[in-house]
Amino acid sequence: MSEIEPKPIDPHVQRAADPVSLAGFRTSLALDRTTLAWIRTTLSIAGFGFGMVGFFRALEKQSPSAESIRLHNGAIRFGTTLIVFGIVATILAALSHVRSLRRLQRGENPVLTHWPMSVTLALMLAILGLVGLWFVFER
Repeated sequence: MSEIEPKPIDPHVQRAADPVSLAGFRTSLALDRTTLAWIRTTLSIAGFGFGMVGFFRALEKQSPSAESIRLHNGAIRFGTTLIVFGIVATILAALSHVRSLRRLQRGENPVLTHWPMSVTLALMLAILGLVGLWFVFER
């Protein structure tokens, strides 16, 4: 078998004095990007909750009936739950970010959990959706 020869190092490219610290820096930037993605996601969830409450409030004011009042009350509960999920997920993302940064500062590797927050939030939203469907088809 032929061995692959390494490419010659370009003499014009300056090598990092401490590649380990650069790896830690890149990891901290990746953690920042992940946290910002969580913030965008949680703002979307909470914003959808606010929008739902506003939409059904306008519907109820436009044509007040027993059905529109029932839908409005359900939308308030559903929207409030989405807002709470958004707030809780934001707090959990911030705590996870701080914990991972502290591990990096101590020279330890960030830990990948067996049960990620994304799966937890997805399951919670799926359960909320199923409960919402149950209430819609209950009557």
